This record gives sequence, structure tokens and C-alpha cells, in this order.
Amino acid sequence: MSVIVVLIGASLLVATGFLIAYLWAVKSGQYDDKYTPSVRILFDEEKKSEVRNKKSENMNRK
Repeated sequence: MSVIVVLIGASLLVATGFLIAYLWAVKSGQYDDKYTPSVRILFDEEKKSEVRNKKSENMNRK
């Protein structure tokens, strides 16, 4: 029975360690995305008005 208590205590200690490491990584900016905004300009996106025009043209054909 004492082994279970030791294992539960150890697992709680490990889980707490992972939680602290995760919070530290988030606080230090590890998950900040600095690459995507600089590349986003390279991709062509249709304007919303063009998308609306295409939808209305498709509806008029039916």
C-alpha cells in the first residue's frame, strides 16, 4: 500500500514539474509565432468582394 502512495506522490511531482515548465515556456515567449506573419504577405488571398461576386454569379446561373 505504501508503494501506491509513493507512486502517486512521484506522479504529482512530475506533473507539477511539467506544468511549471509549460508556464515558463509560455511566459518566455517560446510559443510566439514570428515566422507566419512575415510569410503571410506572400500568399494570394481573394478579396471578400470578389468572393461575393463569384457567389452571386453562381446563384444567377441556377
